[in-house]
Amino acid sequence: MQIHVQRGAEELGVFTPEETTKYLAEGRLLESDLAWHDGLNDWTPLGGLIRQFGAARVWLAHDELKTKTGGNTMTDKMTPTDDPSEDILKEYGDADGELSDQDKVALIGEAYAKMRTQISKMIIGQDEVVENLLTCIFAGGHCLLVGVPGLAKTLLVTTLSEVLDLDFKRIQFTPDLMPSDITGTDIIQDDPVTRERVYKFMPGPIFANIILADEINRTPPKTQAALLEAMQEKQVSIGSEVYQLERPFFVIATQNPIDQEGTYPLPEAQQDRFLFNIFVDYPEFENEMDIVQTVTSGATETVNAVVSAEEILHFRDLIRRTPVAKHVLQYAVTLVRATRNEKPESPDFVKDWVSFGAGPRAGLALISAAKARAILHGNFHASVEDIIAVAKPVLRHRIAPNFAAQAEGVTSDTIIEKLLETIPRFE
Repeated sequence: MQIHVQRGAEELGVFTPEETTKYLAEGRLLESDLAWHDGLNDWTPLGGLIRQFGAARVWLAHDELKTKTGGNTMTDKMTPTDDPSEDILKEYGDADGELSDQDKVALIGEAYAKMRTQISKMIIGQDEVVENLLTCIFAGGHCLLVGVPGLAKTLLVTTLSEVLDLDFKRIQFTPDLMPSDITGTDIIQDDPVTRERVYKFMPGPIFANIILADEINRTPPKTQAALLEAMQEKQVSIGSEVYQLERPFFVIATQNPIDQEGTYPLPEAQQDRFLFNIFVDYPEFENEMDIVQTVTSGATETVNAVVSAEEILHFRDLIRRTPVAKHVLQYAVTLVRATRNEKPESPDFVKDWVSFGAGPRAGLALISAAKARAILHGNFHASVEDIIAVAKPVLRHRIAPNFAAQAEGVTSDTIIEKLLETIPRFE
């Protein structure tokens, strides 16, 4: 296979896979250089091409596969005339283009970097918020964004839907919103053929891939509960009929923590349905300067889609299969159990400050989120560091500080920080 490389308008040459790998290592070629070969429709960055094919080792297998399969290669996507040797298939994927899990991790890492780049066109700063939101999405969970007005929570979710190329619906929650306004309802229509009156289901905005539940605490519990079945079962029951929701399906809700008048706080049981509770804080000074300058200048940016719904489902399948060592599982379970004040092994400050702790769903959430974070960062297994990184968004809405803690100004984040300092790391 011959790889054409150019830098800007300058043609750098045509190289073999071995030469390309060598020149990249020597710095004579750059990952930002554009590359093309007969299996591509357009020029692509050389660095992305490397990760797409699982680095140079897949390129080296290309010619070997071509010899074994009578000219049919991974990029040709044709049926082989001869069976390739089992060792080549096992390491590099089959002749139909199936990549190994290691190669897929590289693809996810590249997609993650591209998503961060596209989101940064519209959202300045808030790096931790963006990372947590993407981690939650690829872990297959729902997310609660909590922050004061004007922090671009709604813009962040809208931008995310464009980057993921998913069907997006926004629901503005108000005190008079009814459950049928979300799920849809049956209406009576005249059949033009039989002239009989029949029921026809009119789907509500819940039938989309990403649902933005804006200011979810402004609607009564009856309407909030309309989301429960959709979030947990990925389906909606209307009368005697059950309607399946399209996959992937995510609910991202926003909430204002300072406005209490005319609001209906989410019950703890419903908060537990959210994988993450992400706190959106004020931007840093430099970021706020950039926000004011950019928005008031009238500059516009176009956000491009990076991944599709089908790719997200494939990524999630790989994330679910990510291995987790026993000591990582033990650390996650120990951390969750330590939040319960009635347990003898709980630290004294938990018994003094916590009204009730996290349930078993918190342990499931910790492991699922740690797997997603590990894969997005290019690692092949979840670690204790991944558990620590996702502990706050997973646990902060599952721990209830008591009156004594509130009187001392202790929040759930304070308790989580002390737990992370107290719980020993298992090796």
